[in-house]
Amino acid sequence: MNFFLKILASFLFLVTSWQVQAQMPKPPEVAVKAYLLLDVTANQVLAAKNPDVAVEPASLTKLMTAYLVFDALKNRKLDLQQALPVSERAWKMPGSRMFIDPQMRVPVEDLVKGMIVQSGNDAVVALAEGVAGSVERFVQLMNDQAVFLGMNSTQYKNPEGLTAPGHTTTARDLALLATRLMRDFPEYVPYYAIKKYRYTGTPAANETNRNLLLFRDVTVDGLKTGHTQAAGYCLVASAKRVFPNVGERRLLSVVLGAESENARANESQKLLNWGYSAFDAVKLFDANQTVVEPPVWKGKSPKLKLGSLGPLVVAVPAGSAAQIKTQVVRPDPLVAPFAKGQNVGSLKVSQGDRVLLEVPLVVLEPVEQAGAFGRAWDALRLWIK
Repeated sequence: MNFFLKILASFLFLVTSWQVQAQMPKPPEVAVKAYLLLDVTANQVLAAKNPDVAVEPASLTKLMTAYLVFDALKNRKLDLQQALPVSERAWKMPGSRMFIDPQMRVPVEDLVKGMIVQSGNDAVVALAEGVAGSVERFVQLMNDQAVFLGMNSTQYKNPEGLTAPGHTTTARDLALLATRLMRDFPEYVPYYAIKKYRYTGTPAANETNRNLLLFRDVTVDGLKTGHTQAAGYCLVASAKRVFPNVGERRLLSVVLGAESENARANESQKLLNWGYSAFDAVKLFDANQTVVEPPVWKGKSPKLKLGSLGPLVVAVPAGSAAQIKTQVVRPDPLVAPFAKGQNVGSLKVSQGDRVLLEVPLVVLEPVEQAGAFGRAWDALRLWIK
């Protein structure tokens, strides 16, 4: 009888798992070389094609350039109102430009707008020289930062994105970079939503942002386009929409190697719309909300409050929120002391046999070590246990 029950239980488990897997939405056909759709709010990849294949990033390279410029601004190595000189090298840059020349000293903020809105290669060189003293030194900083962020398949040869041997990245690395840029420097993200810009005294050419989604979808607020003959037409697009019980939900699409400017916008829009409609966002816990309170030994408090410093949100196939299961994975026993923010275990979120998300759990309130008597008493209790 027990054997029969085990067989039945195994069968039911397989059927349930199959049902859950069958619910995973099928992504649309996307006519590009590679793409990745990321739910930034839940930190989940919703769909991908060739996400780890090496590709030329073209002007998507400027996302890393911007990251380093924003970091210099944050650390006060640069100031937005600081005027930088325009070198001969910057002036003579081929490709997209904001049309600055060596007779000008251009404020950093205008160079940032020129880099983002006009994709100006001249602005990029002026900024690189302003941050690092030389383009070569700046490129080294780009590669160092890529390693630090975990962009293990990326190698930069220049700060603007013109074709160069070995200048490659992947859709996954670009998604990581874009996510970190928005998370680390939210005050500068609005620059990516500017639709038109040109610097005073420059020709009224190349002043319109090439990200067509900014003109089509009010929820799109960035980020960057790119194009070379080798790379094709590329776009990293970010959208932010508001939903009941969740609030703001951000998706990010990385589209590489489309056939035209219009195609990269269409394919990106297709992915974003599909992601929002095919998946529901479910908020499991608020920021700093206690997820679990396990017992703690040899501490001044008998329990340890574990949770997340940010909200815990998971993306699930539309209509399947009731199938979510959570599991706390932590060491046992837990022996004080514990500092606030200390990582203690993780929370696994799953549907059937599919793990959707695993996030670290941290200490929300510190627990100091108990006195000598308390420690001795708990030591005895642990020994008995």
